[in-house]
Amino acid sequence: MQLLLASASPRRLALLAQIGVTPDQVFAPDIDETPRQAEAPRLLAQRLARAKAAASARADWLVLAADTVVACGSRLLPKTETEAQARACLTMLSGRRHHVLTAITLATPDGRVLERVCDSVVGFARLTNAQIDAYIASGEWRGKAGGYAIQGLAASHVRFLSGSYSNVVGLPLFETAQLLRGAGYLRG
Repeated sequence: MQLLLASASPRRLALLAQIGVTPDQVFAPDIDETPRQAEAPRLLAQRLARAKAAASARADWLVLAADTVVACGSRLLPKTETEAQARACLTMLSGRRHHVLTAITLATPDGRVLERVCDSVVGFARLTNAQIDAYIASGEWRGKAGGYAIQGLAASHVRFLSGSYSNVVGLPLFETAQLLRGAGYLRG
């Protein structure tokens, strides 16, 4: 059985390698990731993961897709593309807890669609302006949901984590392995 990873994320590829999974193909589908009005973070992540899987469908292949969103209260935080966005995200996260939700969709060759959602809670220490400036200068925030990468310099600001660390990086490995086992791709 062949596996396609519907993601351009090098972090997801590296995380899969941690559990001994090397996709046969990687394809980054081009979908509109704009949230719908009043769309809940969990529903947004699920909708986008399903859309990525559908846009990447291949006959006789397993297609693994995921989407990670960061929410602080009821507010969705963007994948930061500008320094201003990153600064706004870090300022909002400073001294607060937030949710990192990843929806995983596994489309099977027999037409089944298996899904899981992982919700982790992350608490940041209160950040000074100098700490935010230093993190912005690092450039790690580029393209990251919520404007930070827990596996990098931001780790020094995380005072609390409840849930899956790999989820916060971008792919919850336990849930992913469970789906792959359920589809007969992984043994053991």
